[in-house]
Amino acid sequence: MVFISTSSATKTLLWKSRVLLNLHRVSNRSIRGFCSSPALEIPTTEPVSTIKEDSKLEEAKAVVDSPNGSNGVEPVAAAAVVEIERIPGRVLRGKAPKPEKMEDIICRMMANREWTTRLQNSIRSLVPQFDQPLVWNILHGARKVDHALQFFRWVEKTGFRHDRETTYKIIQILGRAQKLNHARCILFDMPKKGLEWDEDLFIVLIESYGKAGIVQESVKMFLKMKELKVERTISTYDALYKVIMRRGRVMMAKRYFNAMLNDGVMPTRHTYNIMLWGFFLSLKVDTANRFFEDMKSRGIPPDVVTYNTMINGFSRVKKMEEAEKFFGEMKAKNLIPNVISYTTMIKGYVSMGKVDDGLRLLDEMCSFGIKPNDVTYSTLLPGLCDAEKMPEARKLMNEMVDRHLVPMDNSIFLKLIASQCKSGNLDWAAEVLKGMIRLSIPTEASHYGLLIENFCKSGVYDRATKLLDKVIEKEILLNPRSSSEMEPSAFNPMIEYLCNHGQTEKAETLFRQLMKKGVQDSVAFNSLLRGHSKEEAPESALEILKIMNRRKVPTDADAYRSIVSSFLRKGEPADAKAVLDGMLESGHLPDSELFRSVMESLFNDGRVQTASRVMKNMVEKGVKEHMDMFGKILEALMMRGHVEEALGRIELLMDNDCIPDFDHLLAVLCEKEKTIAAVKLLDYGLERDCSISFSSCDKVLDTLVAAGKTLNAYSILCKIMEKGGVTDWSCHEELIKSLNAEGNTKQADILSRMIKGGDKASANKKKKKVVAKSH
Repeated sequence: MVFISTSSATKTLLWKSRVLLNLHRVSNRSIRGFCSSPALEIPTTEPVSTIKEDSKLEEAKAVVDSPNGSNGVEPVAAAAVVEIERIPGRVLRGKAPKPEKMEDIICRMMANREWTTRLQNSIRSLVPQFDQPLVWNILHGARKVDHALQFFRWVEKTGFRHDRETTYKIIQILGRAQKLNHARCILFDMPKKGLEWDEDLFIVLIESYGKAGIVQESVKMFLKMKELKVERTISTYDALYKVIMRRGRVMMAKRYFNAMLNDGVMPTRHTYNIMLWGFFLSLKVDTANRFFEDMKSRGIPPDVVTYNTMINGFSRVKKMEEAEKFFGEMKAKNLIPNVISYTTMIKGYVSMGKVDDGLRLLDEMCSFGIKPNDVTYSTLLPGLCDAEKMPEARKLMNEMVDRHLVPMDNSIFLKLIASQCKSGNLDWAAEVLKGMIRLSIPTEASHYGLLIENFCKSGVYDRATKLLDKVIEKEILLNPRSSSEMEPSAFNPMIEYLCNHGQTEKAETLFRQLMKKGVQDSVAFNSLLRGHSKEEAPESALEILKIMNRRKVPTDADAYRSIVSSFLRKGEPADAKAVLDGMLESGHLPDSELFRSVMESLFNDGRVQTASRVMKNMVEKGVKEHMDMFGKILEALMMRGHVEEALGRIELLMDNDCIPDFDHLLAVLCEKEKTIAAVKLLDYGLERDCSISFSSCDKVLDTLVAAGKTLNAYSILCKIMEKGGVTDWSCHEELIKSLNAEGNTKQADILSRMIKGGDKASANKKKKKVVAKSH
């Protein structure tokens, strides 16, 4: 029995274990509900001494799985749980789970926790001594490259000695992760640890440097092998050729090929295949031909891979006659072409626009029992679309979907949809989209957009709307992995249709998703403005308008008109006026009817001064219609006491050749006994020599006299006389009496003399007229 300290953590763990064991007496099912630890499911009839090592591993697993390693309990305390005395009882039902391997436990510990001293101690508590297979398995199963490297170095400090296999494994891991400096150091440190180099170790680094694009380092490692007296066989040369050819270093590859021959290393078929692949990759067709002949002269017969390489090379440079020659030669030598051979030939024919020849080869390969693969379909389908062979494309597409072959290039589906739409077959274009879903290929905005666009062009808006519902519901536009966007030619007709048919909210939902992708389409914005206005939701339209102004998106005059009209229909002329102001600020000129509608609504709502400001904007913009409305506004301003504002508006009208009806205004003011307003208006008219009738002047004078404002009447009368506008003085006797009665005798006397002088002047004028007539 192991003795352990009575720390609080240990006591707690032992107490929990006893509670669980007591629960087991009550019900076997209860224990499974509370704890899933396999150690507690071992039959309780076994004595403590017969507990297996696998059960200990399961107990250790339950401890190390926690984020803190052992939840604050030392490994010894955790192991003590296994030694708890078992109480006799019946065996738990069910098959005990297979115990987890030690390397899997350690790999999971390393993946879930940072590499610290505490983690190292936890591993040491599980494995006091490491052996070669366990270390290799842990390196192989490590989920993080850094942890694999740290474990590799740490385990060495525990006394473990790496052999060639574990060293090769870590170099492989580091090479794949492109941690090449670490791999290089480990390789060159091998002799210090008593390990010998071999060719495979260097090949790993040569290939890893090549994949990282560091060709010069691959070459250095190749040369280092000779310096370190490590044998270089054809495998090393093949690895070097592959690295060099991938980067287009044709001349370098030829130099090393000649050096290889000088060293007595003979090339193999695989060597020639690599060289031919590299020459065609750099479009060195003549060089490839010479090497092909050299290969045969050395007695190395070409295989299917060789011929496929030659066929592919000549197809790339569009020399299908040569490709056909090698294809025929391959069959003449009883080398059965495979799916790669046929697909390469088909690709060449399609690139030359010879789709019929590609179909012929497809039928030939199928007749030989060779099934096309995903590359074959993705090669031939675009060519069929370009050649407008839609029935054949549809057949191949159905075959590909039925066989559940997923092509590497998903762009062919967009081409298929576009081609079918162009041919007018919208039903099959929609089937392409369904085929993508069956193949679990992510559908993107461009696929839906193309279908929606063509459904709208054909007037099939109900089907377009159903597709749009899927786009909105699945948030396809917002997919960060999507490589394409929905074009304006797709969403603009759809948004316009929805806005014209009472579904502006759905259109706005679509466009807000587009805005999150940076779309700022003015056509869509203005369609939303008109849609909300048409649906009597000008507030929503106003929100869209604010977004447009913030983003400086151009607006349409018609969209503004619709919002203004919508606010007027709702009886909110103040908001309509605000939108009208925004329309003017945006550089749009409202027509006279829109101006009048806003002015009239404001006027009828009692907002005379606001209506006056609209009138001011209207006149300043050169819109001079609806003088009747101007007269009503001026009259209302005068009646409400806003005389100065009214006079200012009259001044503006006169400057723009819009003369108001002074006689009508004076008559109304006199009738309503607005004497001050009448005096100011008449005074304004006299000063500017406006056309005012004598009867209007008399009405003003009579109103002033009746109201007892004799001095004002006297002042006005003097101005009238100065303008020579009085001919009949008989009606002004009452004014003289009133002046005398009020003690204004001086003014009365002056007025009397003016009247007498006026009468004489009038008489002289009459005499002159009589004399003139007698002559």
